[in-house]
Amino acid sequence: MIIFHPCQIIHIHLEKDDWKTAIDENYLAFYCVFWWHGIPLGDKEFTRPQLPTSTEALLDIATPIILPNLKASLIDASLPLPLDLQDNTLTPANAEMLKQWEPYVLQLQTVYSQTVQNTVSVVICTRDRPEHLAQCLESLLHLSPLPEEIIVVDNAPTSDATQLLVANLPQIRYVLEPRPGLDYARNAGIRNSTKNIIVYTDDDVLIHPNWIQQIKRAFADPETMAVTGLVFAAALETESQYIFERFWSFNRGYQPLVYDRVYFRKYWVIGAPAWRIGAGANMAFRREIFSKIGDFDERLDVGAAGCSGDSEFWYRILASGFTCRYDPMVVAYHYHRREMAGLKKQIFYYMRGHVTELFIRCERFHHIGNLVRITLFPAHFCNVFISSLLKDRQRLTTFNQEILGCLSGISFYLKKCR
Repeated sequence: MIIFHPCQIIHIHLEKDDWKTAIDENYLAFYCVFWWHGIPLGDKEFTRPQLPTSTEALLDIATPIILPNLKASLIDASLPLPLDLQDNTLTPANAEMLKQWEPYVLQLQTVYSQTVQNTVSVVICTRDRPEHLAQCLESLLHLSPLPEEIIVVDNAPTSDATQLLVANLPQIRYVLEPRPGLDYARNAGIRNSTKNIIVYTDDDVLIHPNWIQQIKRAFADPETMAVTGLVFAAALETESQYIFERFWSFNRGYQPLVYDRVYFRKYWVIGAPAWRIGAGANMAFRREIFSKIGDFDERLDVGAAGCSGDSEFWYRILASGFTCRYDPMVVAYHYHRREMAGLKKQIFYYMRGHVTELFIRCERFHHIGNLVRITLFPAHFCNVFISSLLKDRQRLTTFNQEILGCLSGISFYLKKCR
């Protein structure tokens, strides 16, 4: 039997020496995120016997973790590399090396602080969750700079609670979308927004203060049509939150990544895994892309198939010859589902939406590789089952829901989508 302990999330800024004061003695497990001069560069889990430790020992642990991510970020920003980073045969990294790298990190910080002239509409799609929404909106209203426009799309509400909440916030525009379905709401956000970058987040998300600045910067390349960002867990207090973060996390890592024609062609035979690009809780699009390839497919996501409207749209961007970018400086924090029943239901719909998406891709583009990917699911589930029995049985918590979701996705597409 696996015993779960609530996990404290600690954001450690390596240039400071005050991280020990953040440790709560009531926790037995810790998830530490390493930042350096405002740049997120890695993470690691610790147990109570491992923390607290000395600052030097912590830096010795953090250094090899952040090294490859720092190198990738410097290359992405076209900045010179320290000599230590110019090869992959380093001696064991230690805290002393951080002093040598700091000038390069400060150069990177300067690049990330640059102002790029874009205008941003933030769209939050919500349904009957005013308590969550209030927290999300509070974090948005503390951004620096603020977005030029904030829109709340109230999707088929059963009460006027959301409308009343937004009525007290004159900076925010309220839009009612009576048709139930997340992608109906997303498309209503497109129709009602006016700025050249449309950014989506969810009502169970908190936003990092420099979110808007980093989104604008991430669109500096005119070839970029979509941007996604780093999504941290906002809390790991329950087992279901921890399982989601371990096996289904929205965190796509700490290295900037470009998804383009090369990436798309690499996976042609089995359908490009566009879901790796990011998460719908933290995504943005250049407005013009919607006139080029259409809006979100309303057969997908919550209220329909259950999920994957975001990844289907990223796939469509790639298939049409455009580029997506993952930028870890675009930071948000997501509250995963606290209850196990909610997690299992979520995973069921994730898989149902995923399979439906693969059929829709094939329908739209005649890319047979997406059907090939569906045929690989039995082998995938066999591998997951065997490896989980041998290594980590916690992975099996949602296993039945994954299989049932896949089967439901086939049925859903054949009955309701064709």
